Amino acid sequence: MPKDYSRTSRLSEQIQRELAQLIQFEMKNPHLGMVTLNQVKVAKDLGYADVYFTVMGAKGETDEFIRHNTSRILNDAAGYLRSELARILTTRVTPLLRFHYDEAMDRGHFLTSLIKQARQEDDDRNDVDNHNEKND
Repeated sequence: MPKDYSRTSRLSEQIQRELAQLIQFEMKNPHLGMVTLNQVKVAKDLGYADVYFTVMGAKGETDEFIRHNTSRILNDAAGYLRSELARILTTRVTPLLRFHYDEAMDRGHFLTSLIKQARQEDDDRNDVDNHNEKND
């Protein structure tokens, strides 16, 4: 039976905290925007860690360039970030870092807008029906 709070979960949280600090304070790339690390998933064998991020201001399809550019910058810096993590972590193995744009936020915003639109259409339909009943 797996533990509720496994070693990989603890390591994922520590990597997320440390990477956020490293990206914010150590990376000197002027093209790197406001990056938020949403989640880190570490493989059970600690071979790799998938890091999911969002970028402030990158909402919608028009900002695809920002997302792609940020992903490229972070993946290019993965070796540097991994070596810095190796100095900080007390693990024998430091996982390879793979950065991915987290599309869950965009999907959430899209679903929320669909729900609002459906509710508005339903309210409009009810208003028309109520108006017609009063006139009959």
